[in-house]
Amino acid sequence: MIPGAASTKAGDTHLGGSAVSRHSWRYSVDIAALHATCESNYARLLQLFPDYETANTREFLLGGGERVRIDVVERCRYTTLMTICQQGGDSASWLMPPRFDLRAYHDARMVEVTAFQSQRRVKARYDYPNAGMHAPDEKAQQNVFLAEWLSHCIEQGCSPLDLPPLVPGTADAS
Repeated sequence: MIPGAASTKAGDTHLGGSAVSRHSWRYSVDIAALHATCESNYARLLQLFPDYETANTREFLLGGGERVRIDVVERCRYTTLMTICQQGGDSASWLMPPRFDLRAYHDARMVEVTAFQSQRRVKARYDYPNAGMHAPDEKAQQNVFLAEWLSHCIEQGCSPLDLPPLVPGTADAS
């Protein structure tokens, strides 16, 4: 069944006042919304890491003691690959801290999520249900989550001048 939809009879799904066959409904990507999200993510990322062209790493703390690290992985003429991860803090042991792999497109002024946690190569659209249990709009959801998380970092982040380096092999090191 489609998430958020109610079943009306076997094989049919009720969506916003109209019943459609389960096989005829298909999620379509809202390109304008996805581009708007990616453009706003680019602006947010530049607020957090304005010197990405010359620096390879940026670290800052969040209000709960979490450390956020942004690393430049690769620079090309029109794109930059980055990894952003959150470490430490008081998060529950069962909750994996966020980790994003990003591609910044400087000519288009956009940032998209290329991997979230350990999940790579997310399609723009998935049929539902599917073997991986991905939402039909998995890629859009990951980019919206990045937008919310970057906004949280902008609002809660602080960068003390004496931030100690991470010690390899500790629980907080990546």
